[in-house]
Amino acid sequence: MLSPKDKTWSPYIAGALTGLTVVLSVLIAGHFFGASTTYARSAGMLEKIFSPQHVSELSYFQKYTPKIDWQWMFVIGVILGGFISSKLGGTFLKQAIPPMWENRFGPSVKLRAVLAFTGGILVLFGARLAGGCPSGHGLSGMIQMSVSGYIALFSFFAGGIIVANIIYRRGGRG
Repeated sequence: MLSPKDKTWSPYIAGALTGLTVVLSVLIAGHFFGASTTYARSAGMLEKIFSPQHVSELSYFQKYTPKIDWQWMFVIGVILGGFISSKLGGTFLKQAIPPMWENRFGPSVKLRAVLAFTGGILVLFGARLAGGCPSGHGLSGMIQMSVSGYIALFSFFAGGIIVANIIYRRGGRG
């Protein structure tokens, strides 16, 4: 499973296992992959602590009740699975600023945190606006041979390539 050269997973095996996991998810749990609703539900659970009446009146949370459900556990599983596989594969690295980022933007952890948080908010907003995330629209849509799934996945990759080129096109600082 791991490449003997660099301890990383073969993309072919990882892709096949991801596809198998989607199929098993549908067969066993009756659900396709998806994650973005979890973040909105988590925000609703947090807000319920301070303003339960407000949360109960929002039409979004009437449709998507703020609760811990299969999707919430899926997100936790993705995080734990990534951590466990990186530890077992010997590729875990605790690093606040990757070299590519530092070369382009400098060593500021605060700048990276602010931009990462802002980027996360924008991606989550877009995912909720689109009614789903890359795993929901892309992976689950493709496995159903959905044209919209293929369009969504192509759009995610195209957008990522464009943004990465805008951000990292020029060389480093200086």
